[in-house]
Amino acid sequence: MKTALLISTYNWKEALELVLKSILNQSQLPDEIIIADDGSTSDTAELIEHYRSKIPVKLNHIWHKDDGFRRSVILNKAIATCESDYIIQLDGDCIMHKYFIKDHIRSSQDNVYLYGSRVNIRQSFLKELFLAKKINFGFFDKGIKKRTRNLHLPFLSNMYHPKPVLSNKMRGCNLSFWKNNFIAVNGYNEDIQGWGREDSEMILRMLHRGILGKRLRYRGIIYHIWHKEQSKNNLKNNDALQEKTLTERIDWCKNGIDKYL
Repeated sequence: MKTALLISTYNWKEALELVLKSILNQSQLPDEIIIADDGSTSDTAELIEHYRSKIPVKLNHIWHKDDGFRRSVILNKAIATCESDYIIQLDGDCIMHKYFIKDHIRSSQDNVYLYGSRVNIRQSFLKELFLAKKINFGFFDKGIKKRTRNLHLPFLSNMYHPKPVLSNKMRGCNLSFWKNNFIAVNGYNEDIQGWGREDSEMILRMLHRGILGKRLRYRGIIYHIWHKEQSKNNLKNNDALQEKTLTERIDWCKNGIDKYL
């Protein structure tokens, strides 16, 4: 299968640089990299261009005008350009463990999406993190918390099996799925605007289609860089949209990726 690494970003080039640097540290590269840019300024484009010559696979930068938090929209636009069968999704503030891509690829199963954990990088460590451009973290390294999530033990990962339920541990910053499964539910629901529920609502529609979810534990590790929380002004509306998907067992959204295909 061909695999794409999909990275969403918005106006934080210092964090994105560490993510791009961690691509160069991967034990296995994807076939393509797509950066879904929700309206960053030109310095982000300049950074991506700088890394284009360093990364030995196709790197595609998909950008649209900044008009508020429109992550659902830019992810749909980016995935519409994807040439791969399998998509590994990451946020632009999450540094990858060296086996991150390999773990997702080796754990992939037909009609199953994977969701992994994240090790949190402390706010107090940010100055040192960016100064040193650190991308490797041992179990006892300072600056991180949730240390047990930093144990890379693939044989223990085999204890986890696909399930037909939405886990409260599922995060869109560490997620992988088959492109055809994503298209089958019409991708992200663009009626969801602002922060919150865009990933879980989409996953609910996959579950309603019979696609199962499997937790990646002790594999697929990322390191999430601390940042201030996004505004939750539209969360009530997004909660209502997700609840409708749940109670009516909706498996297709009207305002999705099909308009870009």
